[in-house]
Amino acid sequence: MSPSWKNIRADFPALHQQVNGKPLVYLDNAATSQKPQCVIDTLTRYYTQDNANIHRGIHALSIRATDAYEKARKRALKFLNAASPADIVFTAGTTDSVNLVANSWGNENLKENDVILLTEMEHHSNLVPWQLLAKRTGAKLRFLPVVPGDTGLLDLTKLSKVLTPEVRIFAFTHVSNTLGVINPAAELCAAARKVGALTLVDAAQSAGHIPLDVQQLGCDFFVLSGHKMCGPTGIGVLYGRAPHLDKMPPYRGGGSMIKSVSYFESQWAPSPAKFEAGTPNIADAIALARAMDYLDSLGREAIAQHDKKLAALAYVRIMTEIPGIRILGPAQHRSSVLSFVIPGAHAHDVVTLADQDGIALRGGHHCNQPLMRKLGLTSTSRASFYFYNTEEEVERFILSLKRIQKFFPLWCQANTPPDA
Repeated sequence: MSPSWKNIRADFPALHQQVNGKPLVYLDNAATSQKPQCVIDTLTRYYTQDNANIHRGIHALSIRATDAYEKARKRALKFLNAASPADIVFTAGTTDSVNLVANSWGNENLKENDVILLTEMEHHSNLVPWQLLAKRTGAKLRFLPVVPGDTGLLDLTKLSKVLTPEVRIFAFTHVSNTLGVINPAAELCAAARKVGALTLVDAAQSAGHIPLDVQQLGCDFFVLSGHKMCGPTGIGVLYGRAPHLDKMPPYRGGGSMIKSVSYFESQWAPSPAKFEAGTPNIADAIALARAMDYLDSLGREAIAQHDKKLAALAYVRIMTEIPGIRILGPAQHRSSVLSFVIPGAHAHDVVTLADQDGIALRGGHHCNQPLMRKLGLTSTSRASFYFYNTEEEVERFILSLKRIQKFFPLWCQANTPPDA
């Protein structure tokens, strides 16, 4: 039985406000999600009752904080169906997790002419760290292309051509933050294993939206951000298979991550401690665990179906009622992300006008500049839905788009030089 989605909105204090005199319609969830009161309360409770540094303290507050932090690690293990708490490393987010793997595993294992395989739809966070690694090591970047056109699907007919034995790691997004494409992660991981390549799955847009099982996916690394799944900002998770994490050197040095230290050398603690130098983000890790509890209380499959239903409804309404708008991504089997272009209108102008209607969208290149250039675009407007959004909000979104589209032909006519 699906939850009562309208009633769930009461759990999110930020949703109950007006913007420009209109009730807020928050459709910027791919950038960050809103936080339920229970997550906010968890943060407050930690700072008001349990605030202390962890692991080395033997007083009551430190013991409570340590217990809550390590329980959060076990909660993340359960959320991802990982094998061991040692497989779960807390990071600052998806970007930090990718950088950890690129700097630790990459520096240790890549050499000149090795290949790093990515896709043409990668977010800059899963592109730039590998570019930097390639420059340091002499490795080469290679890309699995996107099918020409607006469907945004990966061209899997080219997979065997680019996924060759020279590939050492294949890093790809699970769900595109621009195209709304859900990539066949398990299939891609299986193909990589056949040629001996490791895999990293960027789950920034899938965590909290669809069921996840790292063992079923068969990936070697899996990265996510808490703030996109009802948790706080500044916290994320890196899942890594134990054989890889055990062999990887630390990414940063400092306290907590050592076994012993002398003036001239040190020995590292085992994973995950060796990757969590210094005082970790204790409060936000604990609050992220509470967000995971909250999501699972709703049911991740139910969340996935609700998100897809709203995105599909918006897609059909635009295609049938607002001709001329270009929508990126597949018509079916898409995620909750819907990117579009109104001819003659810059995405920032679209977002500004939507904001006048109380609707929060995102406009820009979405940290996807190479993909935008491939598509012949500089930017898109983006609506991204989550379980606390409603069909009534889709209606307001559509009405706003109709108003915006009518505005721009008048604007273009008024600003065209007479001799143009």
